[in-house]
Amino acid sequence: MRTGIAAAGTLLLPSAEVFAKALSREKSLQLYNANTKEEFCIQCSPQEHYEPRLMRQFSHFLRDHHQDSVHPMDPGLIDLLFAVSVLTRSAGTFEIISGYRSPATNHSLRKQHHGVAEHSLHTHGKAMDIRLSDTSAHEIQRAGMALQMGGVGYYPRENFVHLDTGDVRYW
Repeated sequence: MRTGIAAAGTLLLPSAEVFAKALSREKSLQLYNANTKEEFCIQCSPQEHYEPRLMRQFSHFLRDHHQDSVHPMDPGLIDLLFAVSVLTRSAGTFEIISGYRSPATNHSLRKQHHGVAEHSLHTHGKAMDIRLSDTSAHEIQRAGMALQMGGVGYYPRENFVHLDTGDVRYW
């Protein structure tokens, strides 16, 4: 998580020290699943070892709603949401457009939409498509890129950002 602190601090916050200090505090994240209409609140700290029960709840919350299929989600996604909320100074709710996708759902979506990757990290529990209630998609994109914690895809027409814990890349 600490990889992008200096870059992120100079890009969006007054100093890397301010960003690092904010990252050291526990924070409550509010999440809303746009597909299931469920809400989820998570208390987190950066690089915390999350309890297995919490990770099961998080994975269930981000399940493939088309297949009602649950897959273990990468705990790094929690750290990524935490860092985005700190970097953007958000107190808003994360709206989840897409979390886990089963291979069958991903295949179906590829047939319907041009931009769905064949080997999407959504199918491995390592990606989310999100909005943030008090922050623009462009600001989320900038924060994701500054953090350098994984892939960042910006979809301005659909008003969401793809964040994942894979290799650092942008589109």
